[in-house]
Amino acid sequence: MAHRLQTRALRIAGVAPIKYNVSLQNYSRMRGRTFNKKTVRLHSDSIKSVQSVESLSERKSALFKFEEDNLKASLKSLFTQAVQAAYPENFKEVSLNECANSGLGDYQFNDAMHLFSVVREVGGCDVKSPREVAQNIINMLPVNPFFENPSIAGPGFINVKISDSYISSKILQNFNICEPRERRVNTAENVNYPRVIVDFSSPNIAKEMHVGHLRSTIIGDSICRMLEYKNIETLRLNHVGDWGTQFGMLIEYLNDEHDDFVDTIGDLQSCYKLAKKRFDEDTEFKIRSQAAVVKLQAGDPKMLEIWENVCQTSRNEFETIYEALNVRISERGESFYNLMISGILEELEQKNIAVKSEGALCIFSSFEGTPLICRKSDGGYNYASTDLAAINHRIKYEKADWVIYVTDSGQKKHFAGIFDATERAGWLERCEKSDVRLSHVGFGLVMGEDGKRFRTRSGEVIRLKELLSEAESRCYDELKNRGTSGLSEIEMKQTARKLGIGAIKYADLQNNLSTNYVFSFDRMLDLKGNTAIYLQYAHVRVSAVLDKTQIDVQNVTPQEFRFKAKEERALALHILKFAESLDSSLQDLMPSRICDYLYTLSSLFNDFYGSCKVIGDDNEESRIILCHATASVMRRCFFILGIDPVYKL
Repeated sequence: MAHRLQTRALRIAGVAPIKYNVSLQNYSRMRGRTFNKKTVRLHSDSIKSVQSVESLSERKSALFKFEEDNLKASLKSLFTQAVQAAYPENFKEVSLNECANSGLGDYQFNDAMHLFSVVREVGGCDVKSPREVAQNIINMLPVNPFFENPSIAGPGFINVKISDSYISSKILQNFNICEPRERRVNTAENVNYPRVIVDFSSPNIAKEMHVGHLRSTIIGDSICRMLEYKNIETLRLNHVGDWGTQFGMLIEYLNDEHDDFVDTIGDLQSCYKLAKKRFDEDTEFKIRSQAAVVKLQAGDPKMLEIWENVCQTSRNEFETIYEALNVRISERGESFYNLMISGILEELEQKNIAVKSEGALCIFSSFEGTPLICRKSDGGYNYASTDLAAINHRIKYEKADWVIYVTDSGQKKHFAGIFDATERAGWLERCEKSDVRLSHVGFGLVMGEDGKRFRTRSGEVIRLKELLSEAESRCYDELKNRGTSGLSEIEMKQTARKLGIGAIKYADLQNNLSTNYVFSFDRMLDLKGNTAIYLQYAHVRVSAVLDKTQIDVQNVTPQEFRFKAKEERALALHILKFAESLDSSLQDLMPSRICDYLYTLSSLFNDFYGSCKVIGDDNEESRIILCHATASVMRRCFFILGIDPVYKL
């Protein structure tokens, strides 16, 4: 029976046909895969017990290969060489920032002051001021195509201005940029990347997805898109809550009241609430529910049939949400790991990592905090039991090099305990590869404009399906009221959907992940300011320019790109910063940096559009090239954020 239960659980885990993209039919083949040796080192988050001895910056720099056209990384490499040559005995990791005052330059190296204090303290080097240190570093800078004649400002700031010839050459070089779905970067055969597993979304069976699931789903999807954009093998996993004692009471209630069957998630959720109430008040029902759990776990055919129906009904609703959000994810529920738990806990006991305390099996972490209870005093399993089995399976059988969990910040301590136990068990260590890295991406709550948790007026959590529908409806009404020309009724509804869903996604992603954010339809649908609607209008504007020109950007092979106005240069230079924005976002798992980049790009394009004539100008070809590059990079950003761009309004 136990084997049959596992077989059923495996089949249930992969049943979704469209958005659940890793099928269970391929599961046995997945387990048998072999992987090439990888030299990439990954990073964990700030949990002390999982960090290795090397510096955080060293781990991050080895996390993945930076883009070849990462301008900031290239400049940093030059200054690193110069500092090593000028002061080899006092070398430290260098920093490089964008100039706050664009009149002085584009990038600034400001380590000369600190280096001067180190040199003076150590002695053995005759320098009298930070400016002299800065000059010595400049003297050691290798010849390069990026800039000429760096300058020293203030006490020792080194400012560099990217040469116009370099900007022009890179814009031309990237002119034939393809759409993001067709092109990936770093495709050289000798580049070895990690296999990454991202655990996100994770709704509960028999419950509707609500606004609380929105952040995990959107953030996790964006992180996956960044990884996939860089050709990093990524497995998207949905750790749904499909197992546990609560299913006994739900199954018994369905037995009593609904002939074992309901066909909507709303009915299921209502039944769940009524079942819980009866469980708390009716002793006889409670006993029957507990017996039902035992039967389910033993593989009773009738219990399994009801359970499968409950799971499928829930899954149908989840697919509708994922379809609306354009999110791909593979279901791997708690039931998948159920038969693995006892063996995992036995191993942890044998290694003296899990110990019995007051009848329960606990893991006391190597840092202060509440112990991790991995088996309750009554012998039952819980979230920690399943998470330990899951992380072991992902490392041992899925061959993950990096596992990322995207949950609310309230689970930070829980995952700190899981990560700590994983390290102490030796699961992270591998002989021929770098150790496995673990990261927890925590996010804050979604708040209402009243400063309280975002709920309906009656205090209920807001259903995600209704939230998405309202966003679409508001955008449709706005388009209708504005009298948008050139859009059919069908096109207007499609556009409203893109605008509404994109607005919700962007409003979430642009925030600092760890903080709460206020959900406001009025704010996120505003045409002005840092909103998805503002970005979409900028994209529509640049697309309209490309539609109007007589220059065929798909077939032209430009030999020269010239810019005259300062707005042209500012826009062109920012386009070249896309690679560093992407690398920085992935390095720290912060999609908000892509949002910041895209907003600045849109603002710079609007400045250019307002100041520079494009169609009919003597410099039209160069400006069309600039518009084409702008549109291409915009679409790359939209792709990474999971937002469908609008081409006409």
